[in-house]
Amino acid sequence: MTVLRGARMLATAVAEGRTTAEAAASSVAASIRQLDEGPEGLHAFLSHDADAVGERARAVDEALRDGRAGALAGVPVAVKDNLCTLDQPTTCASRMLDGFRSPYEATVVRRLREAGGVVVGKTNLDEFAMGSSTEHSAFGPTFNPHDRERVPGGSSGGSAAAVAAGMVPVALGSDTGGSVRQPAAFCGVVGLKPSYGRVSRYGLVAFASSLDQVGTFGRDVTDAALLLQVISGPDPLDSTTADRPVPDLMDAATGGLEGMVVGLPREYFPPELDAGIRARCEAAMTAMRDAGAVLRDVSLPHTRFALASYYVIATAEASSNLARYDGVRYGVRAADARSPDELVRATRNAFGREVQRRIMLGTYVLSAGYYDRYYARAQVVRRRIADDLARVFDEGVDVLFTPTTPTPAFRLGERTGDPMQMYLADVFTATANLAMVPAASVPIGETDGLPVGGQLLAARWAEDTLVRAAAGLERALEGRA
Repeated sequence: MTVLRGARMLATAVAEGRTTAEAAASSVAASIRQLDEGPEGLHAFLSHDADAVGERARAVDEALRDGRAGALAGVPVAVKDNLCTLDQPTTCASRMLDGFRSPYEATVVRRLREAGGVVVGKTNLDEFAMGSSTEHSAFGPTFNPHDRERVPGGSSGGSAAAVAAGMVPVALGSDTGGSVRQPAAFCGVVGLKPSYGRVSRYGLVAFASSLDQVGTFGRDVTDAALLLQVISGPDPLDSTTADRPVPDLMDAATGGLEGMVVGLPREYFPPELDAGIRARCEAAMTAMRDAGAVLRDVSLPHTRFALASYYVIATAEASSNLARYDGVRYGVRAADARSPDELVRATRNAFGREVQRRIMLGTYVLSAGYYDRYYARAQVVRRRIADDLARVFDEGVDVLFTPTTPTPAFRLGERTGDPMQMYLADVFTATANLAMVPAASVPIGETDGLPVGGQLLAARWAEDTLVRAAAGLERALEGRA
């Protein structure tokens, strides 16, 4: 059993009385029991309370009877488990926060509830969002709905898998270096990452504060854009949000590629690119040209330094942000410690190996004698990457098109022993986070039975241009092999 209606169709049907939020919630509960639970399940969800979800859905139906209908009326939404919720645990897939219940709720969760959305559960992720496969969860991996022997991507693998399997029409994730777009590509769904500052981070458990961004998943571009429209806008609880008008993304989704200039960065199509992904990208370029887009070769010369810069900055900020989990202020507290030092050491062993690795790397690059050599230099590179993108957009390019990932979904366990190979899964996606620009992954076909994603990037604050191009690409590919 799957949720067959998309978010827009379902919201309209609920608002018009042709179905109810309670019926939709019941369908989701059945889907989760059938597809997610048990030894053969996908393990996309870490928590789901069908009774509580049904009660919230009935409250939405009651509000509709009183004439209060929102853009997400009755739509079931899955939420990544690093976003704080009042009614379900927030664990970040870590033993450090096992069973933690937040005393407050993330702004994005509050906004989707106010729009009539029904939070049906919290989804699995790499611990503290540090990973590219959802294998670094303390509670076990999520499986790819297309092939259970493959990873769903990460760190938002649970949300991507839940949407791809049809358990929910839309979901929230977070994207620090590609953690929405990469799993979207691996699972064959749409993933949208907004500009930094477009969406509030209040209630998002911090990994790397200058890179983290809440993003959305949908089974098509318009559904993902609808959810992004609902959660966007300034927030007095997050000083990094911008007081800028939110563009009409629903209107943008009706546009097409006619007359748009699509840049093709040569650095993103190296000889090592998987042959199947290259073929699907070339087919997508042909489809865009046939739909009226103008394709232009461009260069982003500093992009070759993006991954190195990203992993210096991200680990440095992770080291700082996770210092609070010391057994005194936040997180679990190790029992029977006989001194403060022993308490901190024992408590921090609750972190998994990948989180410990990144804390150690970040502490190193911030240490005396190495700050200027690594962290300060990475920030200079970040600025040059952003300048490269700004120059291309200033020269008349509307969006950039690249592969989302260098390979299709890899096998479970294939890269867990080789961190460098795991990190390379983000080689095409980290640039957008460093430059703070919006980006999307759109399904562009399959290779060897596995989904392939094409990535689009737009200038900062140009989410409407991004959505227009993504929806246009989606339509251009309809009916093509």
